[in-house]
Amino acid sequence: MTKVDFLLHESAVGYAIFKVVHQQDTVGLHLKEVQKAGQDLAKFGKMVQLASFAPWRNAADALENINLISEGILPDYLKSNLELNLPQSKKSKIILGLADKNLAGSIKAEFPGVDCETGDTSEVVADLLRGIRLHAAKLLKGLEEGDVERAQLGLGHAYSRGKVKFNVHKNDNHIIRAIATLDNLDKGINLFSQKVREWYGWHFPELYAIASDNLTYARLALYIGDKATLSEEKVHELAALVNEDEEKAQEIINKAKISMGREISDVDMANISSFAGRVVKLAEYRRTLYTYLVDKMSTVAPNLAALIGEVVAARLIQKAGSLTNLSKYPASTLQILGAEKALFRALKTKGNTPKFGLIYHSSFIGRANQKDKGRISRYLANKCSIASRIDNFAEAPSRKFGEVLKQQVEDRLEFYATGKKPTKNADAMNSAIADIMADTGDDTLAVDADMVDAPLPGNSEDKKEKKSKKEKKEKSKDKEEKKKRKHSDVHEMEVEVDGDKKKKKKKRHSEA
Repeated sequence: MTKVDFLLHESAVGYAIFKVVHQQDTVGLHLKEVQKAGQDLAKFGKMVQLASFAPWRNAADALENINLISEGILPDYLKSNLELNLPQSKKSKIILGLADKNLAGSIKAEFPGVDCETGDTSEVVADLLRGIRLHAAKLLKGLEEGDVERAQLGLGHAYSRGKVKFNVHKNDNHIIRAIATLDNLDKGINLFSQKVREWYGWHFPELYAIASDNLTYARLALYIGDKATLSEEKVHELAALVNEDEEKAQEIINKAKISMGREISDVDMANISSFAGRVVKLAEYRRTLYTYLVDKMSTVAPNLAALIGEVVAARLIQKAGSLTNLSKYPASTLQILGAEKALFRALKTKGNTPKFGLIYHSSFIGRANQKDKGRISRYLANKCSIASRIDNFAEAPSRKFGEVLKQQVEDRLEFYATGKKPTKNADAMNSAIADIMADTGDDTLAVDADMVDAPLPGNSEDKKEKKSKKEKKEKSKDKEEKKKRKHSDVHEMEVEVDGDKKKKKKKRHSEA
């Protein structure tokens, strides 16, 4: 068991360094008497002794230090305190116990003569730190009752507020929640609509064939109720529910008169109407949520939404976890995003890997021929990768690049179908930059475009140098091949000469 010399306690009021006077062994820690001693201040105070306490200078200093510690970085304030209070011994290393394992690595790198133990690696350190946290208000000098709790509350709020504000300009979290809710609503509405059809079908089975749309059927069931109440006076109101189709409304009235459905009680009809009303409200909320999603995508990822559609783009962001993660993916990963099971199954069975994942739901792949689906999926994934990077790193959102990229995919589809050459990528990007400049009136993009399009002064010389290097390599290869051929020919001649000599020797031996 390693003996712990010092303990570091990073609290909400400052840094505290304790010297360990007495410590129990690992076996004794599990005894009830030892555990009770850790809870008693009089007994625990004899085990540790306060060596140094460095309070925060202000709240901003506390937040800065805590942020650095959370990232595993050694703050300068803590470094100076450790240098002042830890003895520097060349013969033996000092054992320092602390809670954060990432911070322990930084301290080891900065102080070669210090070994760090954490609560994960040593039960003794975990027990001692637990006692320090329990009695911190009494062990730390200069603190009044309630100071530690108030400092923890204020620092916790500031730290959490900073984490929330860190991603304030990116609302992709709302997009992830919205698309997940939208998918769940679609499943729920379809399931509940089928239940409404089954339930109301006992009373009016002929309505099932007339109203094919689930939402329309639920609205009709909610409006009609008891089929015996339908009359010619309700034709216009029924027509409003079936897209102003008076013929269909009249057909519903005629079918209700000769319906084979059974009569149901008022209580059953009230429950059916209530359930149908819930389905209609869910469908209306689904429409509102979809409008919200479209608005969010227009501000967070306008180019990706313009290229591939709001729903598919939102699903890509959801699968990646965030827009930043999606922008870091290569086009090959984005192409099969959502088809991981099929990919691993293909790798396991050594079969054909999938050509597309979530982007299969795009209209471009559906419009392509069967032989061109793989090619257009690769091209579309490439453009989606570009659009996501523009959306993530652009300062001002704009749909211009997305519209240009979409037109490029359209041109590629036409090229696969008719052979018409599409526009070059540089020309398409220049047109998008020109459109953005015309809208914003900013000339900085024009300078960047000129810089990109301008030929480099050393391009021609570099090309000549590359050509000369290639020619030299080819000449050296030819010389080496000629040398090898000559060497092989000489070797064959030597073998033949040696063979003749052996034959002559044999003949002389026979003559003798």
